[in-house]
Amino acid sequence: MASLLPPQRELFDIPREVSYLNCGYMSPLPRESVAVGQRAMARKARPWTIRPPDFFESTDQARAAFAQLLGASADDVALIPAVSYGMAVACANLPLGAGQQVLLLDEEFPSVIYPWRERARAAGAHAVLIPRPADDDWTGAVLERIDGRTAVAALPVCHWTDGALLDLPRIGTRLREVGACLAVDATQSLGALPFDLGRVRPDFLIAAAYKWLLGPYSVGFMYVAPRWQGGTPIEHNWITREGSEDFAALVQYRDGFQPGARRFDVGEPSNFALLPAATASLAQILSWNVDRIATTLAGTTAELARRAARFGFIAVDPDRRAPHYLGLRLPGGLPVGLGERLAAEQVYVSTRGTALRITPHVYNDAGDFDRFETALEGALRRG
Repeated sequence: MASLLPPQRELFDIPREVSYLNCGYMSPLPRESVAVGQRAMARKARPWTIRPPDFFESTDQARAAFAQLLGASADDVALIPAVSYGMAVACANLPLGAGQQVLLLDEEFPSVIYPWRERARAAGAHAVLIPRPADDDWTGAVLERIDGRTAVAALPVCHWTDGALLDLPRIGTRLREVGACLAVDATQSLGALPFDLGRVRPDFLIAAAYKWLLGPYSVGFMYVAPRWQGGTPIEHNWITREGSEDFAALVQYRDGFQPGARRFDVGEPSNFALLPAATASLAQILSWNVDRIATTLAGTTAELARRAARFGFIAVDPDRRAPHYLGLRLPGGLPVGLGERLAAEQVYVSTRGTALRITPHVYNDAGDFDRFETALEGALRRG
C-alpha cells in the first residue's frame, strides 16, 4: 500500500476557518499554480516577449505532463476546453448506426448525456439511460445492457453524485467482444484515482482540469487511442496543421495535420494565461503520486463516513465507491437546504441528486473533520 501524505494545506490559500470538502465541484488552485498563472498572464502585457516557439512549447509541456499522469504518449493527447468539446469529438468519430445503442448512466453529468443524445438522434440510434441500481453495482447494470446492438458506451470512472465505481476494465473487455467503443469521462477521478490505461483501453478519454487535476477552468485534456488519431476534428484551425511552426508560411495552406491527436486541439490551445497554471498543477500531482493521493483520501472519506453515520447517513459501500468520494444519503431524503446551512458555517460540500457529496483532498486535516461533524449536527438540528 502507498504511504500516506501528510496534510498539504500550506500549499493552498485556504483560511483556517474554512473547511473545503468540495473538490468535486471545483478544486482550489495550489499557490504555486496561481503564481505561475499570474506570471503567464503578465506576459500578455508585453507581447513582444512571446515568441512563435512559445505557442508550441507551452502545449508540448502540458501534453507531456498529462500523458505522464495517464501513462500515455504525448502524441496521444489533445488539448480541449471542456468535457462537452471532447465528447463532441468522440461523437464525430466513433461509428454509430441506425438501430444501434449508446449506453449512458442515468443521473450522469449532462455534458456526457447531451452530446450522445443528439448524436443518437441524428443517426437514428438509441441513447439508453441505465437506471441507478439499488445495490450501487453500476458495473453489473452496464454489463447486463451490452449486447449486439451496443455501438458505444460513454461512461465515467465513478458516478459524479456519490462516487460509485465502475469496473472499466471488465466493461471495456465486454464492449470489445461485441465490437463496441468506449468513451470515458475521467473528470471526477483522474488525478485522485489511479487509471490503468492498458487494461481499460478507452477509445477516447476526457478530463476537465478544474477538479481533481487542480487546474484552472476552461482547460481540459483528451486521450485519443492511436486508431482514431487520423479522424475528423470538429473545428479547423491554423495551429493543428503541419508546418504551422513557420508563421511566415501560414498562407501556404496545408491539408496535412500535426502528428497524433494534435489535430483535435481546440483553437488557440497555447492559452498563455491558463495552460502554464494547469501544467504546474499536473507537476504537483505527479510529485505527490496518485497512488499516495488515493490512499490518503481513502482514509479521509472513511473518517468522514464514520462521523456522518452518527446522524444516520448511509454511504456507498467502500468496496463499490472511489476512495476520494463520499456520497451520503438519509433514508428519508436530505433536509431541504442542508448544503446551504453547512456553507453558512464555512463547511463546503455539494448536493448532487439525492446525495450530500463530500469530496476532500490532501489539503484537508483533522480540524476540517471536526468542523464538518459539528456543523452537520447543528444543521440537522435546525432542519
